Amino acid sequence: MSMTDPISDFLTCLRNGLRSEKAYVEVPSSSLKVEIAKILKEEGYVLNYKMTEDGKQGILRVDLKYSSDGSPTIEGIRRASRPGRRVYLAKDKIKPVLGGLGVAILSTPRGVVSDKTARREGIGGELLCTVW
Repeated sequence: MSMTDPISDFLTCLRNGLRSEKAYVEVPSSSLKVEIAKILKEEGYVLNYKMTEDGKQGILRVDLKYSSDGSPTIEGIRRASRPGRRVYLAKDKIKPVLGGLGVAILSTPRGVVSDKTARREGIGGELLCTVW
C-alpha cells in the first residue's frame, strides 16, 4: 500500500477483490472513502458498506456485488485525480460516463457527489474517479 494516494489503494483493493470474486474487501477507513462507498452503494455498484472501529482510524468494509451470472457489477474503476495531477471540472464540463452507463465521483464544495448530482445542482469540483 502506498501512503501517498489512499484513494487509489482503495480502488485497487475493490478491483482486486472483484477479480478474485471475494464477498467483501476491508480497507483502512477515511471519511472520503466512506463517501465514495456511499455513492457506489447508491448507484448500485456495491451491496453495502460498514465502518468498524479498531482503535486507530477504523476499518471500512465494502460488500461486493455480482450479477446473477456471477460477473462483477463494476466492470471498470479508474482514478482520475492523483496527488501529483489533480483533475478539476467546471460544472459545464462534467460529461456522462459511457453515455450515462457509468458514474463519475466528484469532490465538490458541497461534499462528495456523483456526476448526475453535480450536473443537477450545477456544481463543479475535483474528479476523483469514474466507475462503469
